[in-house]
Amino acid sequence: MDAGLISIVTGAVGIIFAVLLSLKIIKLPTGEKKMREIAGYIQEGANAYLKRQTQTMAAFAIVIFLLIGFFVPGQGWFLASGFLVGAVFSAIAGYIGMNVSVRANVRTTQAAKKGLKEALDVAFKGGAVTGFAVVGLALLGVSGFYYAFTNFYDVSVTNAPELLIGFGFGASLISLFARVGGGIYTKAADVGGDLVGKVEAGIPEDDPRNPAAIADNVGDNVGDCAGMGADLFETYAVTIIAAMILAASTVVGAYSQEAIELPLMLGSIAIVASIIGSFFVKLNKAENIMGALYKGMVATGIISAVGFYYIIDKQIGDLNIFLATVVGLIITLLINVITEYYTSTKYHPVKSIAAASETGTGTNIITGLAVGLKSTFLPVTVVVLGILSSYYLGETSVLNNGLYGIAIAAVAMLSTAGMVIATDTYGPITDNAGGIAEMAELPEKVRKNTDALDAVGNTTKAVTKGYAIASAALAALVLFQAYAEGLEKSGLTTGAEFNLIDHNVMIGLFIGGLLPFLFSAFLMESVGKAAYEVVAEVRRQFKELPGIMKGKDTPEYARCVDIVTKAALREMIIPGIMAVSTPVLVGFIFGPLALGGLLAGIIVSGFLLALQMCTGGGAWDNAKKYIEDGNYGGKGSTAHEASIVGDTVGDPFKDTAGPALNALIKVVNTIALIIAPLIATNSLF
Repeated sequence: MDAGLISIVTGAVGIIFAVLLSLKIIKLPTGEKKMREIAGYIQEGANAYLKRQTQTMAAFAIVIFLLIGFFVPGQGWFLASGFLVGAVFSAIAGYIGMNVSVRANVRTTQAAKKGLKEALDVAFKGGAVTGFAVVGLALLGVSGFYYAFTNFYDVSVTNAPELLIGFGFGASLISLFARVGGGIYTKAADVGGDLVGKVEAGIPEDDPRNPAAIADNVGDNVGDCAGMGADLFETYAVTIIAAMILAASTVVGAYSQEAIELPLMLGSIAIVASIIGSFFVKLNKAENIMGALYKGMVATGIISAVGFYYIIDKQIGDLNIFLATVVGLIITLLINVITEYYTSTKYHPVKSIAAASETGTGTNIITGLAVGLKSTFLPVTVVVLGILSSYYLGETSVLNNGLYGIAIAAVAMLSTAGMVIATDTYGPITDNAGGIAEMAELPEKVRKNTDALDAVGNTTKAVTKGYAIASAALAALVLFQAYAEGLEKSGLTTGAEFNLIDHNVMIGLFIGGLLPFLFSAFLMESVGKAAYEVVAEVRRQFKELPGIMKGKDTPEYARCVDIVTKAALREMIIPGIMAVSTPVLVGFIFGPLALGGLLAGIIVSGFLLALQMCTGGGAWDNAKKYIEDGNYGGKGSTAHEASIVGDTVGDPFKDTAGPALNALIKVVNTIALIIAPLIATNSLF
């Protein structure tokens, strides 16, 4: 079997399935004129932002493309070409997903008039477009380059994986910009709109009188659709590439080619499994929305496992390698369950924050921080046990390679990303659907259906962030090992040791541990500055247009959209430069061992900080929702006011800084792999 060709076909199948779903969604009814008008505002704002963001990213990407081509020795232009295609494919995946999402939202609202089942079906299929576009394009890109290198450019199977890292770097860089820019946009609009609308004016969320309402709904799409799509696109692609690089450098003997190509085959099987699994998402009589989504995920996991067993038995014939894939699937399931526990309104952590809100903002913030900090324990435990078990399985397999066992577990974990992204993008679609229902003043039963979907959407978004963070940690670990192997190939035989007694390693560890904190601080500050501008604009409109509150004047929605668009584009440049320049500077100034320390430091501190921010922020958000459902005094109570403030703190945690750390970790790791041959002999110290 030609793994490259099979993966190209399977990737194309994923893209075709996404296109068919999108065509089906576009044909659905969009409701009355007011609904279409509001949806049009959201589409216009999202498309305008994405166009301007793409122009900014393109300029950055062209510069890096030229730098890689001219300054990386050997096959620099191969790497540069992969970088450019990876960047373009990542941008296309986000663009497709977001454009369908901003059309699925109003159709979900219209479907909610019929019932919860119909609305869930539209929202999930809208999310599935993003999911299958992401995994289809990612697999198509990686396998396409691999096939081209090995069949048309006379590159050996063992050397081809190293040339794929350019594709991964392009995907990672676009992911960083999409996450940072989209995160600043969505949270500046959300926080600014809530502080004036809910707290000062006392009007509901998504009230058409709030001048920031459209910007808030646009932000859901550019942050959670385009941003998360780009995030998991690069994690999916980079994990496959890192596993192939590791196999090429550490697996020798009869199964060398099979080990290199197995990640491509696992991705192919999981795309087919995810397509089948998507048909299992059906609402039962109990109307358990989360249960319906879990049915699809469990079905995907089981079908994937069956396929994994078949292909591994056929190619390598070792049960332990198959069990390593099962470890990856189990990690996915456990991370989902753990994150749901910490962020769902059904369980103690969220209820404890809601209860603490009764005594004011201070206790809400303290309890929310505590929940976020505690939420790191179980995911880290799961990842540690996953590393131990997959390493043992790889070490005791016919390949006798524990690191490969970890790599395969990571690939298996990411292989079901299509279904995971579908459940994530479902979230902002339902959030927008609720906003359209509120702004169009539809009957209460419609808003009740969209609220039920949105409440679960908050949890699925948090669950996906947990999944993305955990998978990023495993992927980064594989990249780190690939970096160490790359140093050895360059002649620095001590590269894999990274002795803590070495002062350069310690320097790298401290810088790597610091970087996620400095990076996050910059993003939090950016959200704060942009939110301040939104607050000032909303206050101005309420003061100068008093008819807004009486429904006589129409808010100037475009002013808030313009404010957050400019802020997001302005503020995303420095984090991008920080991510790209830091590994280069550390590598060339302090040397390859210091850069190895940097990678270790950023993986550990970035993983923990991202968990704390994303899970804690999700818990704060749903604590507010829990109170708004009538608990602890309900809307307008002291507890509600405190929970709104807690949510505004948690918003940039969970939707800006926390998720962006995934991209930061991968950008730094992929750059390290690219420059490893250069710094092995050209550092200052």
